[in-house]
Amino acid sequence: MALTAVKGFNDILPEESGRWQHIEQTARRVFELNGFGEIRVPVLEKTELFSRSIGDGTDIVEKEMYTFTDKGENNVTLRPEGTAGVMRAFIEHKLYALDPVSKLYYMGPMFRYERPQKGRYRQFHQIGAEITGVNDPLADAQLLNMLTAFFREIGLDEPTLQINSLGCPECRPAYRSTLRSFLEARIDQLCDDCKRRFVSNPLRTLDCKAQGCIEATAGAPSVLDHLCSGCDSHFSSVRRYLDLSGTPYSINARMVRGLDYYTRTTFEMVTGLLGSQSAVAAGGRYDGLISQLGGPSIPGIGFAMGLERIALLLGAKEFSSQPDLFIATMGAGERDVAFCLMDGLLKSGVRVEMDYEGKSLKSQMRRADKLNARYSVVIGENEVASGRAAFKRMADGLQIDAALTVDAIAPLVRKTV
Repeated sequence: MALTAVKGFNDILPEESGRWQHIEQTARRVFELNGFGEIRVPVLEKTELFSRSIGDGTDIVEKEMYTFTDKGENNVTLRPEGTAGVMRAFIEHKLYALDPVSKLYYMGPMFRYERPQKGRYRQFHQIGAEITGVNDPLADAQLLNMLTAFFREIGLDEPTLQINSLGCPECRPAYRSTLRSFLEARIDQLCDDCKRRFVSNPLRTLDCKAQGCIEATAGAPSVLDHLCSGCDSHFSSVRRYLDLSGTPYSINARMVRGLDYYTRTTFEMVTGLLGSQSAVAAGGRYDGLISQLGGPSIPGIGFAMGLERIALLLGAKEFSSQPDLFIATMGAGERDVAFCLMDGLLKSGVRVEMDYEGKSLKSQMRRADKLNARYSVVIGENEVASGRAAFKRMADGLQIDAALTVDAIAPLVRKTV
């Protein structure tokens, strides 16, 4: 039997990894410009971390986590999301003692046992960012501006920002009760999952994609009509800051979060290009999470975005690196010269490829085309004897005579076509 990857765990091949690197490099540049520093946390955590932070009644904890008992009889879980682990590290290493206002970002694999589908796999990858220690809605707006800037920088204008407020522990219970009363007469229309959520977390019925649930929740009371004065003022200020910075957004009063720790501002970047998987980034404020995990009473806000979905949006855009120069040789005698030249150019930062197998000149030039090399050069006996060669610019065939030295070649092939 042939060995294949585990279902839902995908390989990222070289022709795809260029897009991934573009996404990751852009995130690092944009996030660090905004004062965020990278944190790297383990993929394996104690199960209690997620049951306490995400919530025992959520689909993630009940159905989707990769949880097992290790050889030391410890109950451990492959992380299903990033925020809980980052906050665990924030508390464990007392980062709040250095400065309660902390800006952190992370990237890496997450794991959930779900039905694999386009843009959603059992091992998936996220990039996320978190701000702790700030209640002010200005922090919410900065995070949203940064997220919008990220998508602009990677060359995508399709995802659009949607925002909402989920209220707080003071005003949300009354809204939850109102919503439950509204749904009670329509409970027979709900799917099995939402019938269960009706008791544990009725807000989740608002974002269910089942047709019966969509119809049952049509005309449901809006959370925005049940905010306390503090939450209403906070949400108004977030919108004012976004307006001041010219960041476009729309309000989606049906937007909720699947995790229990979210409060007040919640948001998504959504697209119509990926079918039902419309959200490519999502997040919100979680003012009670840090204290819930045993840390001080410090507020926080953050988001995560899915690399697989963003890579799908980038589509066929080409991000793989192309060689600056391909060196072809006429015979075995010139290979030593070509090898030394390649070695010197690589050390100077020029991307170079050459033939390794003594193939015909025609085959070598086909490879130069396949690699999309910017320049090519053929080195034969005459070139070795004269110390000069004709460098061909592959885009238009222009030939430029230059000495076979690193100092002469490096600036030539680095020029843009």
